[in-house]
Order: sequence, then structure tokens, then C-alpha cells
Amino acid sequence: MSVLIKNGRVITVDNDTIADIFIEGETVSAIGKNLNVKADKEIDAKGMLVFPGGIDPHVHLSMPFMGTFSSDTYETGTRAALFGGTTTVIDFVLQTQGHSLKDALTDWQSRATGTAVGDYSFHMAVTDFNDNTKAEIQQMVEDEGITSFKTFMAYKGALMVDDRQMVGLMSEVKKQGGMVTAHATNGDLIDYLVAKHRAEGKLSPLYHFLSQPEVTEAEASNRFAQLAGYTGCPAYIVHLTCEGALNAVRDASKRNHNVMAETCIQYLILDASLYENDFEGAKWVMSPPLRLKKDQDSLWNGINQGHLQVVATDHCPFMWEQKLMGKDDFSKIPNGHPAIENRFELLYSEGVAKGKISINKFVEVASTNAAKIFGMFPRKGTISVGSDADIVIFDPNAKHKISAETHHMNVDYSGYEGWEVEGKVKTVLLRGTVAIDGEECKVVKGNGQFIKRKKVTGFI
Repeated sequence: MSVLIKNGRVITVDNDTIADIFIEGETVSAIGKNLNVKADKEIDAKGMLVFPGGIDPHVHLSMPFMGTFSSDTYETGTRAALFGGTTTVIDFVLQTQGHSLKDALTDWQSRATGTAVGDYSFHMAVTDFNDNTKAEIQQMVEDEGITSFKTFMAYKGALMVDDRQMVGLMSEVKKQGGMVTAHATNGDLIDYLVAKHRAEGKLSPLYHFLSQPEVTEAEASNRFAQLAGYTGCPAYIVHLTCEGALNAVRDASKRNHNVMAETCIQYLILDASLYENDFEGAKWVMSPPLRLKKDQDSLWNGINQGHLQVVATDHCPFMWEQKLMGKDDFSKIPNGHPAIENRFELLYSEGVAKGKISINKFVEVASTNAAKIFGMFPRKGTISVGSDADIVIFDPNAKHKISAETHHMNVDYSGYEGWEVEGKVKTVLLRGTVAIDGEECKVVKGNGQFIKRKKVTGFI
């Protein structure tokens, strides 16, 4: 099967030009003006923007949490991602304490294999670092193509690792050519504040926010960066939300520490005032929580300055009935919100259309940097000869409103209900096949491929 995309404005990190794209099989075969080729299918992209497929390196599909599971499966979640212009996601395999990394990987493979609609890969979340776990790191990197290992500095008793385990993991991961990532918040201080607020009868969603003040993230981000600098391990902070944590990343860069960071779309455009809406605030209970408006300017600046390399989602949706588990106690509200389908369009609308970032920076933080950081470039994350033909044809002038009534995520509310967006995904190709055409998904369950990733070389 061959496809010719004609007359589009093709945008990559380095280029912005009117060109044709010729695709043969799953990859890009030629790029140029007025290509004189015959194709099985032609798409006229005149007046459209043509982007590399989005990459969201932070999602949680069918994830066990607080006695329930996130509501998007690999089928529904990757399909919704495709509708929103994201062609590849990276999910987190969670090791269970007392069990091996291989056991966890087998569990997650059983959920994803044969069910994903879009492409996917895995991070390995290490919750129990010991000699047996250490011995598995090389196998994960060499055999499985899993080169990033997540740690939690919070959720004590279930997921959290201490600094001794962190240093041990960093040392081994560096040796094997991988990267360590962190949920960087101070779990002990958070646990203290949660217990304090509960004892005082302060149980509304607002106290989820007040139990995780900026200092909890700033301190942990600094500690993680310092440990990464000490060990020399490539490091990456997930879902960074605030000025204090960003300053820790800036300080690390001054010391030439190899620390990168992502933020998420919600932290760029939503703020903590939403927690004041009684229990409706549960829609935005996530960890870290939404921050103050002042932090939004800091994050946009961090993107433009190159201190934040990626905009992800931390997509972890729960049905409203599941959120109601915490109606009488904020600490029992499942953490997470839906955004896998909205990220690409919201980032364009709020970033490019409003002049906060350039169109090339948009491609960088929505796709290319994630591919580079996590060992998928140049197969993914760009439009170039030989790359996978993961391509988004985007109408910059189409305005529409986000709503739970029209989204494709398996969740019965939206964190952005009624939000007017400028720019809309029209057509999505995944490895050369038209996956999304308007409001129709053209590919089926099982179409998605697992993407093995290359070793990490360091800062991009």
C-alpha cells in the first residue's frame, strides 16, 4: 500500500515547508515539492498542517489503583489517543513488592498484546529494588527493549522506594544503558499532612491539594536531581507541576547533571481553584495536584527555555462512580484524570494559537523529544525518509468544543467540558495506514505494535 499526501504544510522540529510526502508500506519513502509518483491513495492536505504523530510517554491504561482499575483499556485508550493525534504511548508496568520485574511485565503484556489499537511501549516501575531485581535490569534493557525505570518517592508501603534503593537502581541502570524516572514528591511529608487533615475532619477534595504543597515536590525534585548527579545516571522527572520543582531542574542543569523533565497539559492550563467546587473537585484529584496560576507562567517559560522537554498527560481516568469512593474522604478518591485524547489539540490551541510556543516547539514537546529521550528516534517522532509514517493532518482553523458527549475515552466526564479549542485533528496515519478519518477509526483492536526501545545515551 502506498499513500501520497500532497500540498500540506509539513512541520518538524527543524522545518516548516509546503511539501508532498510519499509513503510506501509502513515508512516514509520521499519528501519534496510536487513529487511525481503514483500512489494507491492520495490525500490532499492543502491548507492543513502536517505533523509527526504525537507521543505521550506518560499514560496508565487498565492500571490497578486503590482497589479499582483505570477505566481506559489498551483498546479504548490507544483508540482515543489516535483520535487526538497521538500515535504512540508509553505505559507503566508496576512491579508488585515481593515479585519480579518479569512477573509484572507478563501481567501488563496480557492486557496490551492483541488489544492495543495504536502503538505502545513500556516503562518499568521498580517498587522493590533488591539483588534479584538488580539482576533483571540487563534483561529488561537488552531483551525486552525497556530502557526506562520509574521510581516513586511517595505512596509509602506500596510503591515508594527509599534513597538507598534509588542510588542502587540508578547505578545499575546507568551501567546497562537505561534511564531512571521519578514521581518526585516527598511521601513522608504528604502522609503527615493527609493524616493531619483527616484527624481535623477536613475531608473535601480541597485537602488533597493542601496535603501536597509545593515544597513536597520541590524538595523531592532537588533530592532526585542530586542523586542523579552523584550517580551520573540519565534522569527524568515525570509530571512536574510547579516553579519550585522547575528551579530544581534549572539548578541541576547548571551543575551539568543529566536531568530532564516533563510537565502535563493540565498543569499548563488548569489551576487549583477547581478544588473549591465541593466534591466536583474530585474530577481533578491527581498527584501531584493542580497548582496555582503563577505556576502556569513558570511552566510555559520552562518549555521555551528547554528545561521542560515534554508535555504528557499522566492519563489515568476513572468513572465518576469510582471517584465517589472518596465522597466522604479525599484520601480515598482514585487519583487521575482523562486527557489522552485532548493533549495534542489543547497544546496547539493554548500554546501555538495563543503565541506561547512556536509551532516547531509544539512538535518538539508533543512528539520529537519523547522519541529522542526514550530511544525511539528517528523511527518515531519525526517526518523523515525511513521513519514510520505516523502522521497527523491537522486543520488549524477548525474550532470545536471538548465534551464527554463526543470524546472517545472510556470515562463519563471531561476535565475540560465546554473548553473551546482552536485546531482539530482531521486524519491520522499510523505506520502508513489511515487510522483516523474524521470521526471514524479505520483500524481495529490488535493493530497496535509494541515498540522496543534503544539504550539511552544521555541528555538530548
